[in-house]
Amino acid sequence: MADNSQKMSYQAGEAKGQAQEKASGMMDKANNAAQSAKETMQDAGQNMQAKAQGAADAVKNATGMNK
Repeated sequence: MADNSQKMSYQAGEAKGQAQEKASGMMDKANNAAQSAKETMQDAGQNMQAKAQGAADAVKNATGMNK
């Protein structure tokens, strides 16, 4: 009976380890996705800022305010 109990305990430990490893992998994927989204948003923000600056400069040039 002790052998059966030890085997069940071992299997429970194995299952716990596998679950922890899977959870860790899922967290890594979530962190990578969040980092990628952050970088994409930063790039989009910089792109919009550059376009807005270009538009402002074009208006200044067109109205003669850039002299």
